[in-house]
Amino acid sequence: VQLQASGGGSVQAGESLRLSCAASGGTFSNYAMGWFRQAPGKEREFVSTITRGGGSTLYADSVKGRFTISRDNAKNRVYLQMNSLKPDDTADYFCAARPGSYSVRYQNYDYWGQGTLVTVSS
Repeated sequence: VQLQASGGGSVQAGESLRLSCAASGGTFSNYAMGWFRQAPGKEREFVSTITRGGGSTLYADSVKGRFTISRDNAKNRVYLQMNSLKPDDTADYFCAARPGSYSVRYQNYDYWGQGTLVTVSS
């Protein structure tokens, strides 16, 4: 499956962005989806994940209450709504897919999109 992330940009602290990830080449509903991010000089870290049907989600503590993951299986897309952005949210954001159940570990994901850069200034 191929993944294409978009929606990044430069915003001020407190503003919002919505990331989108389009999937192709597979049966989208067979894959749990995740969002991860990587800041310069840091390891890739978990942000959020959603089950194949969209019924369950998980979030990193650092984004809980501010970010919302969702998916539209009819459109083969997963989204990450990011509100109340902080400078610490600055990173490349990646969407990822894995068959079966969702996971918070990036090592468990088989397919990755390219990053979309989010820059939050204070």
